[in-house]
Amino acid sequence: MSFVAWIVLGLIAGFIGSKVVNNTGEGLIGDILLGILGAVAGGWLFNSLGQPGVTGVNLYSIVVAVIGSIVLLMAYHLLFRRVG
Repeated sequence: MSFVAWIVLGLIAGFIGSKVVNNTGEGLIGDILLGILGAVAGGWLFNSLGQPGVTGVNLYSIVVAVIGSIVLLMAYHLLFRRVG
């Protein structure tokens, strides 16, 4: 995938993942980074389970990336709980 495709996929996945986990988002840059890392983590997770990972900007890849970003966000919130 091209760099722009990873940015688009990351933005979509990060935004959806942030809304699912904490309903506020992590900001534009945070959502993009979270989505890209989520796509990588989701691709690795799905590959380790015998399924294809991220294959491009399509619905399946978005689902994989969203699942990865949700897992990353949940781990982030467990490790770095915000007090307030």
